Amino acid sequence: MQDDSLYKAFALEKLGVEFVDIQFLITAFTHRSYVNEHRKIAKEHNERMEFLGDAVLELVVTEYLYKNHSDPEGTLTSWRSALVRTESIGAAAAKFDFEPLLRLSRGEKRGTTRAREQILANCYEAVIGALYLDQGYDGAKMFIEKSVLATFDDILTSGSWMDPKSNLQEIVQSKEGFTPVYKVLSEEGPDHEKIFRVGVFVDGEMKGEGSGPSKQSGQVASAEAALKDYKD
Repeated sequence: MQDDSLYKAFALEKLGVEFVDIQFLITAFTHRSYVNEHRKIAKEHNERMEFLGDAVLELVVTEYLYKNHSDPEGTLTSWRSALVRTESIGAAAAKFDFEPLLRLSRGEKRGTTRAREQILANCYEAVIGALYLDQGYDGAKMFIEKSVLATFDDILTSGSWMDPKSNLQEIVQSKEGFTPVYKVLSEEGPDHEKIFRVGVFVDGEMKGEGSGPSKQSGQVASAEAALKDYKD
């Protein structure tokens, strides 16, 4: 089948392995929507494989951090969260050109950028599951090392492992000697769907603003906006 050769070539070039059963990899790229639209040719989607891959990913990352760093549990947990979060694994999937191989329905192909990022992140975990099933723990571990763990130094250097508010506070206090102050700029919508627009101020000057369904989420969004300016 043409599909088989496409995925076999991808496995060799991008994953660095030759699958014993290429169907594992094909399933890893198969979204639920594709199965719903192609019931005659697609029998299984990638959600169960994603469930397995998520566990393998967390174990490999945890093992790496435990063996290589003696920092407190709280710090290790924050580092692990940064490595396995949707943005990190979605970026890894994009870097290794997962998107052209995604099997999606026509509707999902027209989805939002955010929806596509989530699909890529889920696919990454499913591919880890496929590697584990076909190549064993070591096969999955090798790909995780070169696709996600390879970014760890950048995460440490940039401070992106910290939550945005903590990261901003550390940078502002270091550069300017002030502590960021958050203020609600406006509240819109009914009580059950209220949107809070929040600004973050440093020495009286607004450095960023953002919105969210709670004051806390608005603060995080404004901190993220301010961080972009400080890091440019």
